[in-house]
Amino acid sequence: MPRRLIELPLLRRLKPGLYVHDEEALNAEPALDLLDEAITPVSAFFIRNNGELPDIADEGSWTLAIDGEVERPAVWTLPALREAFETVTETAVLECAGNGRAQFSPATDGLPWRLGAVGCARWSGVRLADVLNHAGVRPGAVYTAHFAPDRQIGKPEKEALSRGLPIAKALAPETLIAFAMNDEPLPRLHGGPLRIVAPGYPGSAWQKWLNRISLRTQEHDGEKMRGTDYRLPIHALRPGELLDPTHFAVITDMPVKSLITRPTNGFIVAAGEMVAVAGFAWSGAIPLAAVELSCDGGSRWDDIALAPGESPFAWRRFETRLPAVAPGPLTIMARARDTAGNCQPLEPPWNPRGYCNNQVQRVSGTVRARDARGLREEFSRGI
Repeated sequence: MPRRLIELPLLRRLKPGLYVHDEEALNAEPALDLLDEAITPVSAFFIRNNGELPDIADEGSWTLAIDGEVERPAVWTLPALREAFETVTETAVLECAGNGRAQFSPATDGLPWRLGAVGCARWSGVRLADVLNHAGVRPGAVYTAHFAPDRQIGKPEKEALSRGLPIAKALAPETLIAFAMNDEPLPRLHGGPLRIVAPGYPGSAWQKWLNRISLRTQEHDGEKMRGTDYRLPIHALRPGELLDPTHFAVITDMPVKSLITRPTNGFIVAAGEMVAVAGFAWSGAIPLAAVELSCDGGSRWDDIALAPGESPFAWRRFETRLPAVAPGPLTIMARARDTAGNCQPLEPPWNPRGYCNNQVQRVSGTVRARDARGLREEFSRGI
């Protein structure tokens, strides 16, 4: 029996509200109203796989090897990591680089994610910097290489994913080797027992089922780090142009973005009522500055207050109420901006692999005319 058919019942039991993509690998995303909490529940968190989930018979025997450009190679067990290094928690957004890919026109290669391949969680573990410094980082180390036991579907000899981080990001204080998610042991579906947490970077850089880290003297060239995988063109490309992989750079920062979680598409409200609007905004390395809403197609934008985030890499809540004035269609748009002035575009920034779509989101509904009964009730209440 194909592994996917074995994994699906588990996914549907643990995450009943997720839409499962029709792919060989197990990939699923929630409806946007399931993302209406500051800390995304594990039950609503998206699932991304490039291959088969690995068989892990005994987490108690799991080890993590550190080698390559280090002075003191080491092999760590989970209990030894916890005992040797400080446990820290980082609240951060995890987003797939291909989130929103389905909105590109013309269509691009890759999984056609809608907008649900994102979530914000509390990640707990040890600092990757502490582990690497304990091993003694050699001066020539410029990149980490991460390894895991998952394999490509139908090709057990080939790794599904092996990515890495520039050494500066690997040594940054927010980058973790995580063993917990939302104050619980890291679930198997989310990379347990160990995964990388690299806030601000695309989800592909957050290697799951981590069992080896090797320091390298060059940019890592593992699986899904070559060609145009998880890379953006250095210069703008038009659909149909010839691709030169040497003109692509690894994605090392996710763009500023926002998400309306309430209302959802298809909402109906009576004229004269208020529409409750809520959602989140976030950014990568550049801090978030503001979020705006528009109800007139983008002619006018109004700033909306942002609640504080739990940490610099967590998303921030916005909530407001908008008047539904005249009967007819109503489209609400959200647009976030970072402190460098980067702003969400109205149309997706096309690229041949469909990455980093941070276009302005549109949520459309209908304002219906109030019927005579509603008017009589309002009159009787003195409205």
